[in-house]
Amino acid sequence: MFNPHLTAEKLNDNHNNMVGHIGIKFTEVSDGCLKATMPVDHRTKQPMGLLHGGASAVLAETLGSVGALCYIDMATQAPVGLEINCNHIKSAREGFVTGTATPIHLGKRTHVWEIKIHDEDENLICISRMTVAIIDKK
Repeated sequence: MFNPHLTAEKLNDNHNNMVGHIGIKFTEVSDGCLKATMPVDHRTKQPMGLLHGGASAVLAETLGSVGALCYIDMATQAPVGLEINCNHIKSAREGFVTGTATPIHLGKRTHVWEIKIHDEDENLICISRMTVAIIDKK
């Protein structure tokens, strides 16, 4: 039940929130895959000059939540993060990182997403798994 009306262009129009503040840009939205980039700059680095693990978690949670949004009835349901874990494998000092989210489980009330974040040289920076609750809108 993938929603083909959600495109990267449409998702990039709604950035009056943390996503826009730290520069996340969606680059691919397709059935089974969602990608976005994030700069490694003053907004996303920790004091030691490395990509902040929390910024990686924001990218991962954004991808998991928006990925779930692509598979629900947006008129009656909403995706909310239930649990996320992040293993920070390597760091980055500059450039961009790209997150790729793929669904592991797409149930009626929960989704599970895997998110891998790579640097520009395809080094694995972070691997994350997120459980998303699908709630009814009131």
